[in-house]
Amino acid sequence: MSIVLDSSATLAWVFVDEVTDPIRQVFHRVSESGAWVPGLWKLEVANLLEMGARRGRHDAAFRDATLADLALLPISVDTETDRHAWGATVQLSARHRLTVYDAAYLELALRRGLPLASLDARLRTAAQAEGVLLLGRE
Repeated sequence: MSIVLDSSATLAWVFVDEVTDPIRQVFHRVSESGAWVPGLWKLEVANLLEMGARRGRHDAAFRDATLADLALLPISVDTETDRHAWGATVQLSARHRLTVYDAAYLELALRRGLPLASLDARLRTAAQAEGVLLLGRE
């Protein structure tokens, strides 16, 4: 079964010092069954990697190689995210006091009936409240 993957789980897999067994399991599942992400995921991941390069955590070559590696994974971008942004997504944002960006991952998991891989504490709490299966932490 596929999953919804957020940027926090993605970057925990990217950086060796942040990889845990649950994150390894998430990415094994992604490589086997694929993942779904909202349209903002690519921008979010690229931005976080670019900010890391600017701050000296890694260089531009690492950023570019990481993006190239991520592009090889069976990750599908949901084309319906924008259609739900001003409805279900903003309602989830308000109900759980999430950013609309984080609520987009929750909305996608709910709409597709998929587990959510995230390390974001607030998003995980909201997903639990909505009955979404969570991955990425022990």
